[in-house]
Amino acid sequence: MPLPLADDTSFDVLLIDTKKGNKIVAFYLKNPYARLTLLYSHGNAADLGQLYDLFVQLKINLRVNIMGYDYSGYGASNGKPSESNTYADIEAVYQCLQTEYGVCQEDIILYGQSVGSGPTLHLAAKLPRLRGVVLHSAILSGLRVLCHVKFTFCFDIYKNINKIRKVKCPVLVIHGTEDDVVNWLHGNGLWTLAREPYEPLWIKGGGHCNLELYPDYIHHLCKFVQEMESITTEIRLKKIRQKLRLKPRSKITASNKCCALNVAGDPNAPNVGYPVVAAVLNV
Repeated sequence: MPLPLADDTSFDVLLIDTKKGNKIVAFYLKNPYARLTLLYSHGNAADLGQLYDLFVQLKINLRVNIMGYDYSGYGASNGKPSESNTYADIEAVYQCLQTEYGVCQEDIILYGQSVGSGPTLHLAAKLPRLRGVVLHSAILSGLRVLCHVKFTFCFDIYKNINKIRKVKCPVLVIHGTEDDVVNWLHGNGLWTLAREPYEPLWIKGGGHCNLELYPDYIHHLCKFVQEMESITTEIRLKKIRQKLRLKPRSKITASNKCCALNVAGDPNAPNVGYPVVAAVLNV
């Protein structure tokens, strides 16, 4: 339920129950002139308190409503950080947008920054009528952040390389060319695999956590939101038909393999399959 602040009727602080039994904190910032709502999933090195000023700027400059939330185990949200919890978190926030604010998926743009691209694409793959998706410094998968692999293993997490193909709305990819945490190739790979890719923004010299400081960031994002506002069902269907006539643009593969991992290269060590949650949540 929303807990409105006495001095600002356009800003709600919410406590949302997830299907995993956790209670997560969310911010809802309302713009009276907005036609669309941005559902923002942040990266690992952030929380709602740090993002408030950014949310205010996005609300004003993009003319949108903003819903942001802290994952289970982050900020004032209880529970423990995990891949499955982040999926339950974003599903609960989306349901809150529907029930508390009457927002339908056709009026939502999902925004995922860094590891936030995981829950973003999880939800986007399930919602066929979304208005759009923004992937900011996004990852192809958790394991691919740590090392270059050509296959998706069963113990990998945030398998965005598979889910991006299921997204049926326009996808804007933003990535810095000098990102030393998540290589630019992750962003380029996701853009190449998208069914309906929007003109990407490759910020020359941009790192992992500073893209908002570049003027091109807000300019390109504004352009995307404005185009998403004006898009109609007829236009979208026309674009999809045109895409179906084009040849595939990439040879990137997303094969799945399930195997055991030999720990630390020790020939006497037992083979185990385990998640790499701890490593990826440092992204």
